[in-house]
Formats: sequence, structure tokens, C-alpha cells
Amino acid sequence: MSNFFNKPFGHEPVLKKEDIGSKQKRTRADNMGQTLLRIWQFMRGERKLLYLIILLVVVTSLLSIVGPFLVGRIVDFYFIPREFDGLFRVLIILLASYILLSLTTFIQAYLMVGLSQRTIYNLRQHLFDHMQELPVTFFDNRQHGELMSRMTNDIETLSQTMNSSFIQFTTSIVTLLGTFSVMLYLSPIMTFLTALIIPLLIIGVRYITNRTGPIFKMRQRRTGELNGYIEEIVSGQEIVKVFSQEKRAIDNFEEKARNLREVTFWANLYSGFIPKIMNMLNNLSFTIVAGAGGILALTTNGIVTVGTIVVFAEYARQFTRPLADLSNQLNQVLSAIAGAERVFQIIDTPKEKDNGTIENLQIEGNIEFKNVTFSYLKEQKSPTIKDLSFSIQAGESVALIGATGAGKTTIMQLLARFYETDNGEILIDGRNVKDYKRHAIRSRTAFVLQDPYLFEATIRENIRYGRLDATDEEVIEAAKTANAHDFIISLDNGYDTVLDSDDGVVSEGQKQLISIARALITDPAILLLDEATSSIDTITELKIQESLERLMKGRTSIIIAHRLNTIKAVDRIFVLEHGKMLESGTEKALLEKKGKYYDMVNQ
Repeated sequence: MSNFFNKPFGHEPVLKKEDIGSKQKRTRADNMGQTLLRIWQFMRGERKLLYLIILLVVVTSLLSIVGPFLVGRIVDFYFIPREFDGLFRVLIILLASYILLSLTTFIQAYLMVGLSQRTIYNLRQHLFDHMQELPVTFFDNRQHGELMSRMTNDIETLSQTMNSSFIQFTTSIVTLLGTFSVMLYLSPIMTFLTALIIPLLIIGVRYITNRTGPIFKMRQRRTGELNGYIEEIVSGQEIVKVFSQEKRAIDNFEEKARNLREVTFWANLYSGFIPKIMNMLNNLSFTIVAGAGGILALTTNGIVTVGTIVVFAEYARQFTRPLADLSNQLNQVLSAIAGAERVFQIIDTPKEKDNGTIENLQIEGNIEFKNVTFSYLKEQKSPTIKDLSFSIQAGESVALIGATGAGKTTIMQLLARFYETDNGEILIDGRNVKDYKRHAIRSRTAFVLQDPYLFEATIRENIRYGRLDATDEEVIEAAKTANAHDFIISLDNGYDTVLDSDDGVVSEGQKQLISIARALITDPAILLLDEATSSIDTITELKIQESLERLMKGRTSIIIAHRLNTIKAVDRIFVLEHGKMLESGTEKALLEKKGKYYDMVNQ
């Protein structure tokens, strides 16, 4: 038995600073208030409906109080004195109150579901919109699965809480106040005896909620970590198998799943204590009402009647039930707030800054780097790009070559303004790139990535993604220029073939041809090819080389390639090493120089 309690649930998870908060209770309260206020702001367009729901909740709560009160009156004024004149009318009123109670309960639930889903829709849409405006560095530093967890799990937790907890929370408060008022009216003595359990309740709930708040936050974080790891392993499954790392993947997953299981165990265990405590206090309250009420009914000469005891027996449960509901809902609210905080952390991330003013422009394609220095991490000792200077004329084609880490891809990313320089300037047509709007530069620049990424859509839609207003004829023309047309029309559904990453409809080389066609349809002034032929077979590579000669005419082209035979047609070659320019010139000049390029060709 000792092993059962020690593995894996023998010890509470160690709470970290990010789970508890730097100032603990006050910080948690402040954060909770701010988070609830921000959720309230997302309900701005639904507030009139929310007020109607609150009104229905008040009516429902009052109707739930009316029933037991009428039952007590029936006992005192009809059953005990055996006077049944008017009893039928009171029974009709009692029945009508219960029917109306059911009707208002249904209506408020129906309205609340619609309100909460519209609010969650707005929040989810706002989060997604905001993510599209975040800098590339934001996604570089986070697992995609963890971000997906915030988009789905955390928002869904908030959705479920809004659907159920808001009405339950409001109903509990109104019922508690109404029940207490009627109890006080009927018998202050009995009310005092019933309320004796409240201090015990407060002590128990306070202890539990102080523990569950941080644990719920840790559970949300560990859920995100597990989802991120799953997404990472599923995406990299081929690499896992190539290097025979299945055992390591399983072990890592087991550790993360075990961590989540531990914290979920304690979260559920603590939150499960509240119903148990409430049942115990509920039974205690009922015992007090029955025992003390019976004694008072026999000894007080009518101050406490049998009907009053009947009412209080029901009200004792009705008094403790809202307290139990409030306690249970508080746990759900804490869980939802933990998820909402993670969502708002993304929303609070500053958007990609863009102080440029030039929006509508015709770029000729003159490019100049002037003493550019850049590091991906500011604390990085050796910059990725170091005091780099060069110029490219409009319409000129340039190849960037060098070992991995030389800065080739970084140059392209800086040019497209995915990152900003630490020092120096990047000029396009004599103007600093920071003077241009980002989308203005990117709309005139085609970027073909090393690993082709296509959406789960038709080939036609994937090519048209480069320019959504392109006609079918323009899509076909772009595919022909990229030498993709022939294999596309050989497919059963041609351009209407739906691509799926798992079905193997097209090869990696054919995907690259489609991605090049997608870039071509934008008719860019600047063409950036980052290892564009790295995934291409020899035959397809010959097609790419042929199409490259056509598409580079009249465009400023920057090409990265490890295979030197793919850059024979370029005007100049830049040889990079550790972020610096070693040499540059035509292929003939570099071979005659017998420097680094010469060594690379002849090694």
C-alpha cells in the first residue's frame, strides 16, 4: 500500500513562482479581478442580454424560495388545524411557481449558452487576429503545440465555465440572500442556529481554494507543455524514426504525462473535498434544525411552529446548497481564470512594430546593406551578422554561399523585415527598409523557403495564395513558368487535386515547384530563394534551373544553394563566413582569385 501512496501521488507538486505569483494572495486577487474585467470587456455587445439573464436568475432564485415557504404555510394553516378551505388555491399557486421556475431556468440557460459562445468566439477571433500581427521572434521562442493549447484548451475551459458557472454563481448568491432573509423573518433563533456552520465552511473553503488556485494554473501550463511536445514529435516523426529515438520520445512523453497526471490528481482531489465538506455541514445543519427546532416547538408555545421546522429543514439544505455551489463554481472559475490569463498573456504581447509610412510603392529592386550587425539573441556574444556591407543592383542575380551559420538565411530574413538590425541600415531603392510598411515590402518580394509548405487545399488554391485575385489563366501561367504544369495536369483532378501532407499525392520536389509557382504569381520585384532546390531530385532540378533563368530576368534575385551547380547563371557570388563577407564577384573572377570559392569548387 505504501507504494500506491508514494507513486505517483504521494507528494504535492512543487509550486513555482509563475504558478503562485510574486505577492501571492494579493497578486492572485489583483490578477483575478483584472482577468474578470477583461472578460467583461469582451462582453460589451452582450451586456443588455446579460442584464436580462441576471433578471431571470433573480426571478428563478425567488421562485425556488417561494416553494418551501408555501409548503410551511400549508402545514401550519391547513394540515395541523385541519382547515382545508382555500388549500386548493394555494396548491395551484405552488404548482404555478414550480412550472414558472422550470420555464425561467430553461430560458436563462438558453440565452446564456448563446451569449457565452458569442463572447468566446470574439475572444478566440481576437486572439487569432493578434497572433497574425506578432513578430517572428514570438513563434521562434514557443512550441506551436503550446500555442495551440491556449487557442483550444484554455479558451474551451473558459467557455464551459461561462456556460455553467455564471448562472450558477449568480443563482447561488441571490438564493443565499433570499433564503437568509426569509429565514430571518420566520425565526431569528432558528436562523442563528442554522448559520453556526458558516465559520466552519469559510475555514474549509479558504484552505482548499488557497491550494487549488496555483495548482489549476500549473495544470494549464503542464497541459500546454504536453500538447507542445505531442505536436513536436508528430511533426518530427520521420526524424525520430531515422535516428531510432522512439524509446527516448516515449520516455519524454511519459515524464510529461506523469507530471500532468500528478498535478491533475491534486487539483481534482482538493476540489473534490468541497462537496464532501458541504455534505457533512449540510447533514450537521439538518440535525441542528431538526433537534433544536423540535425542542423549541415543544417549549416556546408557538414561537416556532411545525410548519416553520418544515420550512427550515428545506431552507437549511437550500442555505447550504448555494454555499456548496459557490465553492464548487469557485474552483471552476479559478481553472477558467488560469486559462484566460494564459490567453491574455498572448494578447498582451506587443505587436510587430511598423513605423514605416511608405505603403503603395513600385520597387525597382536596388538593395544595399550598410554596416549591418544582427544577433538573434541580444546576449549572444558573437553576432550572426557582423558589420556587413554590400550592394545589389536592380535586376541583378546574386548567390549567397557559405557553411551553415554563415548568415545566408539571416540576410533574407532581415531584408523581408522578419527581424530588425541591431546596427547599420538596409536600403531598398535608396530608402531605409524601416521607412516602408512591412506588407509593402513583402507584397513586392517572393520568398521561397527551403522546406516547401502547402496548405490542405487544392493545387489551384495553393498557387493562388500568393495573390488571391489571380485568375485561373494566371495560375496556369505561373505553373508553366515554374515547370509545374505538366505534372499537375497528369493528376486525376489536375489543378483541383487536394493536397494533404499525409497522402503522398505529390513528391517533395513537386511541392517545391508548386511553392515556386505560388511565389511567381505575385510578379515580385525581388526574388528570394532559400535553398529552393534542396528538396529537388536531379531531373526536377534541371527543370528548376531552366525556369530560374526565365524568372530571374528583370528581377533582383538572391539565391542560397549548397550545390554550386545550381548557381551557374547568377551575375555575382557572395561568399560568407561567420556573418562576414569573405569575397564577392563573378564566378570567373572568384575562380581566378583562387580563394575560398575556388577551394569550395575543388574540394
